[in-house]
Amino acid sequence: MHIPFLLKGILIGFSIAAPVGPIGVLCIRRTLAEGRRAGLVSGLGAATADLFYGCVAAFGLTFISQFLINQENGLRLVGGIFLLYLGIKTFLSTGSGEAIKNQKGGLLSAYFSTFILTITNPMTILSFVAIFAGLGIVNTGGDYASALMLVTGVFIGSAAWWFLLSAGASFFQKKIDAQGLAWINKISGIIITLFGIMALSGLFLKVS
Repeated sequence: MHIPFLLKGILIGFSIAAPVGPIGVLCIRRTLAEGRRAGLVSGLGAATADLFYGCVAAFGLTFISQFLINQENGLRLVGGIFLLYLGIKTFLSTGSGEAIKNQKGGLLSAYFSTFILTITNPMTILSFVAIFAGLGIVNTGGDYASALMLVTGVFIGSAAWWFLLSAGASFFQKKIDAQGLAWINKISGIIITLFGIMALSGLFLKVS
């Protein structure tokens, strides 16, 4: 029976996705500005990256995890710069997003932006390894069926969180006027920019 691995994976995916960070802010802002689908797709980008890191940890792909850890500074630099770009772009945004929320290109951009942000965070792989170790499932002993159920659960759990977050944010969408949305854009932009500054400052402090 591989169901326990599926349930553990769901719990892990949900718990890793739930802490509110820059991606959570992006998901909420995009839901309010561009609709629930844009917010959900943004979350699914992060869930896909969680799935990738879950596979690395569950299947014991130590050469990949070690490579990612060795490239921590480069990944942090890329992620920090990208956060600054998204933060400034969000701060300067004045539109409601109605013109792009149903465009394929807009949804793809929403998906890949959060995927890149998550995949360039080296702490994600460390989080998975630590949690798997704590639950005694770092190594599935060559049982690839159990490992597959585990990472499937990780994706389901992560996606479930983003579904709930976008659904909750969409409840307030119609209650926000243009002026309110403008303030949300500015506040979200400032928060995301601060996350970018924190990522880059941590890098420079580490180097020095």
